[in-house]
Parts: sequence; structure tokens; C-alpha cells
Amino acid sequence: MAKSNLRYIRPLEQGSLSARTYASLRHALISGQMKSGDRLLMQDLAEQLDTSVTPVREACLRLVSEQALELRSGRFVTVPELTRSRYLQIRMIRIALEGMAAELAAKNANEKDIAQLQKLHSDFVTAESGGNLEKARQLNLKFHFYVYGLSEMDMLVRQIENMWLSMGPILNVYYSHTTNYYEGAEQHGRAIEALAKGDGEGAKKAIQADIEAGGLNLLKYFDENDVA
Repeated sequence: MAKSNLRYIRPLEQGSLSARTYASLRHALISGQMKSGDRLLMQDLAEQLDTSVTPVREACLRLVSEQALELRSGRFVTVPELTRSRYLQIRMIRIALEGMAAELAAKNANEKDIAQLQKLHSDFVTAESGGNLEKARQLNLKFHFYVYGLSEMDMLVRQIENMWLSMGPILNVYYSHTTNYYEGAEQHGRAIEALAKGDGEGAKKAIQADIEAGGLNLLKYFDENDVA
């Protein structure tokens, strides 16, 4: 079982320690800074966050209830192990929710939004083709959530974020351990074109195709490494 090096967690600012601890851990999961199988000692988290164990435990238990972490003892939690079944369930839900958000986004995207998406897309392609996988991963995240934010449905975006609590660590595997035959450039570009035209169905299909095509590398990884 891998042990996280906690490099992604920053000390907390003033405010509700429990809420800020939760937000920090949530961001680390969504952004793919944690890996499947990571072992997180609550005392280590508390020391890095410069707080007591109590808010860390509260935040971890909240994430356990959201199925983003698993409680192993009173001292530590783990990021769920990567399995084919878990990934396929996440992918199916993502296709439905993120496709819906992209379709709704087409009603609201303006010229400024399209320009911002084009910039994120261009930076993403540059990072990925240049081998800067960490930057590519973060830009991919920003691109997707910029699109979903345009849906102007906070509850929908929150549900998508909840799925990315589990998807972030999986993408860590995607960028670290798979041969990347799919860069996302084609479907990102199609999504932008559809949004610029106000074509909700086109935007939906582009985002859904992006999720499906990106998953082919992971399915290949599962086969090659005998992941059940």
C-alpha cells in the first residue's frame, strides 16, 4: 500500500478548521494529487495543516461518507484501490452528468468564455505534447470545470465534483502509468466549436466522447496489469 508524501497539502488559513481541512483534502483528491491506495495518517495530515487531529478526523469522515476515502482505523484513511468495477461505475455516471452540464453550458457561453476555453485548450495541448503531465492534468481539470460552470447549475456541478473526488486519483494513474494514445485535443476542440455555436447536443457528445476515449488507456492498463 502506497503512502502519500503529502506534498500537495498547504497549511490552513484562519477560519473554520474543519471546513478548511475538508476543502484542502477535497481539492487534493479532485486535482489528482492523491493516488489510489495512498495511506493518509491523520496525525501527519494535522502536522502539515498545522492543526489538531480533530478537524482532520472530521474532514476525513466526511470524505469517507462521500466514498472518496476509506476508514482503516482510528489513525488513518486510504484512497480506495483502483479497480475496473469502480472506474466503470464512475465513468458511467460522469458521462451522464458531465454531458448534461455541457449541453446546458451551450446556452450560456459567450465570446469571452469561448476565448478562455481556447486558451486553456491551447495550454493543455502544449503541456501534454511537451511531456509536462502534471500541468496537463491541471489544465484538463480547469477546462472541464470551466465548461460545467457555464451550466449555471451549482447543484449539478457539485455532483460532478463529487465524482471527481474518485476520478482524480484514477487520473493520477492515467498520467503516471499508462501510455497516452489519446490527448483529448480533438474532443476538446469539438466541444469549444459546439459551445460557440450554441449547439448543446454537440457539446454534450464531445464531452462524452472525451470521457470514453480517455478511458481506453485505463482499460488497457487494467488488462496489462491484471486489475480486476
